[in-house]
Amino acid sequence: TIPDLSTNPNFPINAFLLLLHLPAEEEYMPPIRLRVLDTRDFGYRPEVGQACVRGLGQYCCQPHGQGQPHGPRTPLPGSSTAPEDEDEGDDDWWSKFYAAMGDKAKSRRGTNRDRLKIYSCELEAVPEFEGLQDFCQTFPLYQPGGHPAAGEDPVPVGEFKGLFRIYPLPEDPRVPPPPRHFQELPPSQPQKCLVRVYIVRAFDLPPRDRNGLCDPYIRVSLGTKTLGQRDQYVPNTLEPVFGRLFEMTATIPLEKDLRVSLLDYDLLPPDQDIGTTTIDLENRLLSRFRAHCGLPTLYRTTGPGCWRDQLSPSRALEHFARTRGLPAPEFSAEDTAVTFGDQVFFLSHFERSPPTHQHAGAPRERLALHVLHACHLVPEHLETRTLYNSTQPGLEQGKVQMWVDIFPASLGPPGPPVDISPRKPQRYELRCVVWNTQDVDLGDTNMLGQQMSDIYVTGWLDGLEEQKQRTDVHYRSLQGDGAFNWRFVFSFEYLAAEQLCVLPQKEHFWSLDETVLKVPPKLILQVWDNDKFSADDFLGVLELELTKLPQPAQQPQACTPTPQRPPQSPWPWRGTRVPSRFSLFRQRRARGWWPCTVQEGGKRRLSGKLELSLEVLTAKEAEERPVGKGREDPNMYPTLPAPVRPEWSFLWVQAPLRSLRYSLCHQHRGRLSLALALLLLLGLLLTFIYATPVSTGGHGCPPTAPLPACQAPLHSPSSPFSLLAGLFGHEDG
Repeated sequence: TIPDLSTNPNFPINAFLLLLHLPAEEEYMPPIRLRVLDTRDFGYRPEVGQACVRGLGQYCCQPHGQGQPHGPRTPLPGSSTAPEDEDEGDDDWWSKFYAAMGDKAKSRRGTNRDRLKIYSCELEAVPEFEGLQDFCQTFPLYQPGGHPAAGEDPVPVGEFKGLFRIYPLPEDPRVPPPPRHFQELPPSQPQKCLVRVYIVRAFDLPPRDRNGLCDPYIRVSLGTKTLGQRDQYVPNTLEPVFGRLFEMTATIPLEKDLRVSLLDYDLLPPDQDIGTTTIDLENRLLSRFRAHCGLPTLYRTTGPGCWRDQLSPSRALEHFARTRGLPAPEFSAEDTAVTFGDQVFFLSHFERSPPTHQHAGAPRERLALHVLHACHLVPEHLETRTLYNSTQPGLEQGKVQMWVDIFPASLGPPGPPVDISPRKPQRYELRCVVWNTQDVDLGDTNMLGQQMSDIYVTGWLDGLEEQKQRTDVHYRSLQGDGAFNWRFVFSFEYLAAEQLCVLPQKEHFWSLDETVLKVPPKLILQVWDNDKFSADDFLGVLELELTKLPQPAQQPQACTPTPQRPPQSPWPWRGTRVPSRFSLFRQRRARGWWPCTVQEGGKRRLSGKLELSLEVLTAKEAEERPVGKGREDPNMYPTLPAPVRPEWSFLWVQAPLRSLRYSLCHQHRGRLSLALALLLLLGLLLTFIYATPVSTGGHGCPPTAPLPACQAPLHSPSSPFSLLAGLFGHEDG
């Protein structure tokens, strides 16, 4: 009899041996009937619950000393060869997570051994771990004589935890019986434990709001304790990333059912329940697959992957041997070999070369950890649990990825917790200087029939259109050339580990919360033709993804939509193979020519070239080296002088005669020169004719007579009219 169920629900006597005759065929074996009775005064013992156990074949086994002496399906150690270790620096836990998910862009890891196992189901549903009921199974108890309503399942009134083993005894009574099962049992007293619940993320959640999304937050319950604040919700998402750790103490088995619930935050409570999953902590603590704390791949004493279990690998191996009835492992003097069971393991079987990273542990512990992994125990993992709602029984309400660590207080203090807090973006500043343009399309025709463009450049970061900036206008560009010396400055939040920009934005002006978007850092530059009385003409676009930046050309002649390595160029290639793309966050700065293109007929056509210099700075570096936009103060890093532009490129309203002079001279220089030459020759001819002298004939007066005394000639001798009269043979004027 259990004296006090509220203080210790375990039976004082844990194992019973029943001798009985059973048929050899499983289908003829009768079921086991479990009846739980309540002991009351005067010998009254009413039945409070019962269960029927069928299919006894799963409990049939061989007695100890025959076959496997440690119970059914006892995994035996086996040697394996692991790949070489490498130094992973200060990678966080999320790098390990994304590497396990196969997302190399976010993990930024090479080949390594520090792996994380991600199960697509609950840990209890993994076949190799036998539902974590290898030590004891859970049998629901139902009220005797209860008849549920039509279409309803019976409701359990309690649970019975136990396990059965059925094995044959020798028929000869003179042969001693084999050793009994269930000899290596843990203490039946309740254990006080520290429980750490890691909630990583959830996905496939059902929408709860009118916008088709929800605002989920976590609530963790164990016994009478409940953790989780409703103001710690993730707004406007169906795939929240939590990265939360909940730590609490519990007495197992009195507080064994861990409930993890997701609720939808509403402005006015009560909040809607999304779904709940329940975990039996007692099964994990008692399972011989060591499910209370997963085994990491590497043993590290410091760093992000520091050992967090209470027992070192060598002590954990001794504890495992004791629970399985094996002799204690024996290590060699150099701790490079160990005798475990009937096999000998060498450290060289698991490591081709000693680890080089600074966090590596001692050889003894590394070897013990390799042997534990060879025993097929629960590794460091992440389980995917399905959420259910009582209002919609049997229907999935999304999934949550998490894991649980349980540390009994009797084994000592645990190691440090794992930091799974979400990655936080850092503020960066992009400085883009637009120096020059070349070969830009000419979109206008002036009054003199010239092809020209009034060029200016606009730029912004993808997703941050509110930071859009533009240069001044280079007027009257007749060859597509433009000089600007103009600086763009963009500030943004960047998640370096994932190589994404974080953009918190409100979908509507009435939205209470911001929706966080993650996009690649992309600089967009557009070239436009400025028009005064109509919409500006689009001339070309250049999109540069800062993490995959194409190599710029050092000369405009080499700038093509697909940049090629220029011949005999000592910089920046220096005789080595040029990478086609690079990350500006690693190289920090770049300068050169990039091509602008336009879409025509389903193809991209080169429409111009931009000379840019790009530089990425952290927030601290930007504060130490301030700059102004455009050519404003402080005009440094680098100093941008005013651009040198041709005189005819100025606005014609400001200098109309000068603009007209240069526009006429530029296009009609030859014709104007010829016209001026012809006018000069004509003027010389007329002057020559006018100044040519002619002889005077008779005018009816003596040649020596004074002029007033006679009739004066009608024209002077040198006048054109006299000359013409002489030519036509007339004597008189």
